[in-house]
Amino acid sequence: MFTVIKQRPKLWAGLIVAATFVGALLHYLHWDDRLLFLWQEQQTSAQRQADSIWLPGYRAVIQAKPLAGLADAETSGLSWSPLSNTLFTVTGRIPKLVELSLAGEVLRVVELRNFSDPEGVEVLSDGRIAIIDERRGQLLMFYLPLDAQFIDAAELTPLSLGRDFGGNKGFEGVAWDARQQRMLFAKERSPFGLFSLPFPEAGHVPMASLEPLQELPSKQVFMRDFSSLSIDQRTGHLLVLSDESRMLLELDEQGHPVSFMSLAMGFNGLTRSIKQAEGVAMDGQGTIYIVSEPNLFYVFKKQPDAD
Repeated sequence: MFTVIKQRPKLWAGLIVAATFVGALLHYLHWDDRLLFLWQEQQTSAQRQADSIWLPGYRAVIQAKPLAGLADAETSGLSWSPLSNTLFTVTGRIPKLVELSLAGEVLRVVELRNFSDPEGVEVLSDGRIAIIDERRGQLLMFYLPLDAQFIDAAELTPLSLGRDFGGNKGFEGVAWDARQQRMLFAKERSPFGLFSLPFPEAGHVPMASLEPLQELPSKQVFMRDFSSLSIDQRTGHLLVLSDESRMLLELDEQGHPVSFMSLAMGFNGLTRSIKQAEGVAMDGQGTIYIVSEPNLFYVFKKQPDAD
């Protein structure tokens, strides 16, 4: 054996370098974390699965459906409205608010004037719509009239999310937690992070009286970025979408990972990978919706025998 090592030092050195590179690549892509978490999923009790969203039980029922008239729109963010039972997304290149049916049909398009970079959107329980302007690091909220042709940011009172949170790596995801009366925010990357803002919906508290953002634990989340958030109002669990990791992750109310769904081809019924997933929403029945840039729409439903 020692003779072989002496005769082929370059070969052994190359193997060591290659193994180190592969290990570093797997760690960078979080495949080591995914394999560990996949093993942990297998140990999850049936009761724990029943009490959770449990993403392994979902299958795609609508895949890569183009959103009519939004070919170059760059959709970002997604939210379900319990009042209208429709979905809302925003577009960045040409700022617009778009209302969708649950089957991905475009119902109406509203111009967003004086918005710089709308990225995240959320519908509150009382019907108000909240939009994140990422580059400005602001949250803007308003009621949307049925006959609205446009919404002008210049006529709204913005909530600053902090000077250090703007730019193209700022907040992208927003979710309304009705149970705990708070807004949750996802900072995209460099570094990514989850934040909470106490936000009593009753009484429409003035913007100036709101407390500073509170950072939530996120180091245990094995993702490369955060793209969008959605709350399951039934369980209180949080869905976190990652574009770069091509993954949807379920977190419990303490921020611990519960289950995940890969957005790669071959998983959860996907015939093709979801590229650049930018928005996720869940309706009152537990159906999951995803939009990806530039304008593709996906629906995932829980299988009856998955509990």
